[in-house]
Amino acid sequence: MSWHQELLVGFDLETTGTDVEQDRIVTAALLRLEGDGRAAEQQTWLLDPGVPIPEEAAAIHGISTAYVREHGQAPATAIEEITQALAEALRADIPLVVMNARYDLSLLDRECRRHGVPTLTERLGHAPAPVIDPLVLDKHVDRYRKGKRALQALCGHYGVRLEGAHEAGADAAAAAGVARRIGERYPAIAIPSPRALHALQERAAAEQAASFQAYLRRSGDPEAIVEPAWPLIPYQARA
Repeated sequence: MSWHQELLVGFDLETTGTDVEQDRIVTAALLRLEGDGRAAEQQTWLLDPGVPIPEEAAAIHGISTAYVREHGQAPATAIEEITQALAEALRADIPLVVMNARYDLSLLDRECRRHGVPTLTERLGHAPAPVIDPLVLDKHVDRYRKGKRALQALCGHYGVRLEGAHEAGADAAAAAGVARRIGERYPAIAIPSPRALHALQERAAAEQAASFQAYLRRSGDPEAIVEPAWPLIPYQARA
């Protein structure tokens, strides 16, 4: 039986921005989804990130600074719970589905370091795996398709229902749905081993980064550097 017919864990973050080194987690959701897509378990977190939530970010996910200051958990406590929940799933070899995993998992890694919490890599003894990233998979199986590849666009393309875009639980469920549809549609990646699929995505992500970097340089940005690492951007300690 292939990975797309078995238990998956969907994960998503909503944050204060798009910089993995500087921005903070506002909400997180982790869903265990049966092979038929039914939710077996859901965990959600609302954090007070300790910094103001920019208006641009609040306009996307609908969560204000005032709201998290009144209702949010202390970030260190929530980040410990989130990271431990992910570690438990991955230790059980349950695939972790994360749309644009490079962003979410790297930002979580930096939050762990910021708050003195053991990182996911430290808990596992290796980089997070097995991870399934619908963005990397879609680019791999349909490289030349025109148009956007954000989660909403992928849901439309693969016929996956998305209720409440930019709500962490809804996005996590939708990402898992997209991953499953890709597995159903493309037999070449409907392989039995999630670990083998993880390795395939590592190679695909590196190829995609190199291709995008070449495109940027052809477009007039000779110094362009696109991060090839996946699913986690290596941490660079500041001097």
